[in-house]
Amino acid sequence: MLSALRKSLKSKPSYLDIQANVLAGLTVGVIALPLSMALAIASGVPPQHGLYTAMVAGLVIALTGGSKVNISGPTAAFVVILLPIVHKFGLGGLLVSGMMAGLILILMGIGKLGRLIEIVPYPVTVGFTAGIGVVIGTFQIKDFLGLDIEGMGGHYLDKLSALLLALPSINWQETLIGVLTLAVLLVWPRFRSKVPSHLVALLFGSLVAWLASRFFSNFSVATIGTRFQFEINGIVGNGIPPILPSFAWPWNLPGADGNPIGLNFALVRLLFPSAITIAILGALESLLCAVVADGMSGKKHNPNDELIGQGIGNVLVPLFGGIPATAAIARTAANVKAGGTMPLSSLIHGVFILIGILLLAPLLSYIPMSSMAALLLMVAWNMSEARHFMRTVKIAPREDVFVLIICFLLTVLFDMTVAVAVGMGLAAVLFIRRTISLTHTSTIESSHADYNLPDYTVVYDVNGPLFFGSAQKALKTISTVHPDVRVVILDMSEVTMLDMSAIIAMESIANDLSTRNIGLIINNLQPRMILKLRRAGIRKRRGKVAFARSLEDSFEAARKML
Repeated sequence: MLSALRKSLKSKPSYLDIQANVLAGLTVGVIALPLSMALAIASGVPPQHGLYTAMVAGLVIALTGGSKVNISGPTAAFVVILLPIVHKFGLGGLLVSGMMAGLILILMGIGKLGRLIEIVPYPVTVGFTAGIGVVIGTFQIKDFLGLDIEGMGGHYLDKLSALLLALPSINWQETLIGVLTLAVLLVWPRFRSKVPSHLVALLFGSLVAWLASRFFSNFSVATIGTRFQFEINGIVGNGIPPILPSFAWPWNLPGADGNPIGLNFALVRLLFPSAITIAILGALESLLCAVVADGMSGKKHNPNDELIGQGIGNVLVPLFGGIPATAAIARTAANVKAGGTMPLSSLIHGVFILIGILLLAPLLSYIPMSSMAALLLMVAWNMSEARHFMRTVKIAPREDVFVLIICFLLTVLFDMTVAVAVGMGLAAVLFIRRTISLTHTSTIESSHADYNLPDYTVVYDVNGPLFFGSAQKALKTISTVHPDVRVVILDMSEVTMLDMSAIIAMESIANDLSTRNIGLIINNLQPRMILKLRRAGIRKRRGKVAFARSLEDSFEAARKML
């Protein structure tokens, strides 16, 4: 923890380094400002909560995380998890679940689970992200087309049905602004300008909507100012409150019924599955982001410190009205490309958003909701990674394609809690299955020309890890020895692991051979595994069980047994 800050202080950055990081921070701040609002809206909360998240998370995680260049804040990956929580538990429930996820992330970091990203198969990750992109994109159709829908409750198919039924209510004014914004988002990158495309697109969409409303009296579109309201000391305002976030315990904030949600064990139990999902997805996203940033910047991150930093950030962010945060790949990449090399750039990005809240809040209220929907459609498309998805379907092995489709469908049709649980389970099953395929046993008979085996002796060459999935496969052939065999040698030189299931299987083999008056010699097993067998009662017994360090010693022991 604090490793990134300590390393930065020890490196004594030059004036040019500081200047480059300040400029990088300002660049990322310009990108993060509208994105944070859009992601908060997509998550079902007012836009200021996204700004609070980017500001506080950007400051805290930069100081406590294990990466020098990661930029943290609200991300699209969380939208499909957070939206159902808001519908069921309100803002208070969302922030409590975020704080719980922060505690889980800290425990993951302390437990040295920073290599978590390495054990998640590629099809699982692609299935998640593609599903998230589809869900986010679908939910933006309402504001993009200005559809008249009172409620979007239920699961994905229910919401999709509501959208289709509402298509006759399409609003041409909202659609026009949305299409213009989307067109700028698509065309502007071709000019290779350093100005972010979404900033230009939102400015253009807002300007067109404002001018049209001035020249045409019947032209009207929904904006942040007309959609969201706030109250300060009894005074009601529109849009985003131009004040700093205030400290408040998350459980004192309103639940779905508008009353303070409170804090009790029943609530914690209900929110725990969602908190686990937020923590796992946040860990994967932040660690993947750190790996990508390392490749771009040539630096090294500390994965366990990164998890702890993300955890601390998610514990503190809800205290100031922020939603769950993690490292954002797009903003981190922009930071590195702009010259960011130290946590200072993330701090500047947080300060920029703070200033934006205080000075730009009235102007931000003019942004049309259809323009925000267009921005989120682009985010959803980029996140879906459609090319990677289709390429995986075409070239991956059949079982990987199956896992990809299952994770995708579960994310879309159910929710991320189910998808993460099943996806991680499938990842574990795939890992076990492929590890089992590495374990095998071959037989060397006494007639083999390359070995001077004693008569009535057989050697079984056991390779790979022996655990609950592979022990029975590797050892079952040993139980069916030829009636003439009097000594069995197990060459375990290449056995790398021995768990309780394998120990029980070994014990069963030893007892079975002993009752049939067949000697057992265990060759070249690692000392730590021999100790495990001895604890289970498989010890050296004259004429019954012996341990050897080489095949030559095993042959000699076999001759003595015979």
